[in-house]
Amino acid sequence: MARKKKQTVELPDWAKPLWKDMGSPNLDEFADVYDGDLLTRRHGLRRDDFVEILLDARSIQSDEESWLRGRLLASGKSNIELLTEDRRTVFIARDIIAQIVLIAHTRPAYIDDKALLAFERADMKRRSKLHEKVEKESQGSDDSHLWG
Repeated sequence: MARKKKQTVELPDWAKPLWKDMGSPNLDEFADVYDGDLLTRRHGLRRDDFVEILLDARSIQSDEESWLRGRLLASGKSNIELLTEDRRTVFIARDIIAQIVLIAHTRPAYIDDKALLAFERADMKRRSKLHEKVEKESQGSDDSHLWG
């Protein structure tokens, strides 16, 4: 039976300072899984991934670089938030992205990321309490039980 070759992640020079800032997590643990049982497959972009983004040539000026490199902070419907290699936070419209190259994952897949799931649960509770507080403090919020 053939043995699977151990996957090792080699970071480019631009990513190494960002990786050290994160506490130097073991990147080999977070590699994509493309084959096997559907329930065990894990792939796709994740929060804190190291990525290189190629911008559409029509969206950049001649003196700018066409590639942005950095750590993926957030991914929304219309934009991507990136911490660049020079520690700037940039927001990139999805409309001007031509290609995203995954360099390395730094976290487990979403469904396996206990720290991220715990954070999201705590954040939902915090937001719920904040909404309740604002509703109580707003004018006329206590008269919703009146019929007219």
